[in-house]
Amino acid sequence: MILNKETAVKTAELLLQIKAIKLEPQQPFTWASGWKSPIYCDNRIVLSYPPIRNFIRENFSRQIEELYGRPDVIAGVATGAIGIGMLVADYMNLPFVYVRPEAKGHGRKNQIEGKLESGQTVVVIEDLISTGKSSLNAINALKEAKVTIKGLLAIFTYGFDVSEENFKKANVDLYTLSNYEFLIETALKTRYINSSEAETLKTWRKDPENWKK
Repeated sequence: MILNKETAVKTAELLLQIKAIKLEPQQPFTWASGWKSPIYCDNRIVLSYPPIRNFIRENFSRQIEELYGRPDVIAGVATGAIGIGMLVADYMNLPFVYVRPEAKGHGRKNQIEGKLESGQTVVVIEDLISTGKSSLNAINALKEAKVTIKGLLAIFTYGFDVSEENFKKANVDLYTLSNYEFLIETALKTRYINSSEAETLKTWRKDPENWKK
């Protein structure tokens, strides 16, 4: 869900500006999954641009307080959201933890790194939502630690039906600063893409797994 439309538009503009999101309908990318895609997103790039990372952390923080008040802890999903999650926690003066995809095979064998106590309230930060599986894997690890998940906020989502179904089944609130619809709308207005390319991008989103260029 989008909480603030102005923030959604501005976030999309900034991600396109620094090429954290690249749109290449004529020369598709190949994802690790093997999917062909006219879009590639790497939101970790925002960490290299102080004004933009500050915009992201401040809007995350504002939306967290508006939605949930002040949680006890901010949790980042490794590895993409460790940096931005830490920035949010620092801005809100809150403790921070991060969650690995799985427990380490040595040492203390932690999956959750940082101090976390049973009964605490947690807001989870993610950089990107595709299917939502990695985010929900982190949330399951946090639930096993017997904390209360208030919700999850991400910078951007592709808005796949499968991700919306996954979060609904898990009964987890998902809010994003921007999404695919705002991205395409913004890219058109700024002439980053033309109307034909916009239609290609919309078609891909309907069935990304079977899309062929």
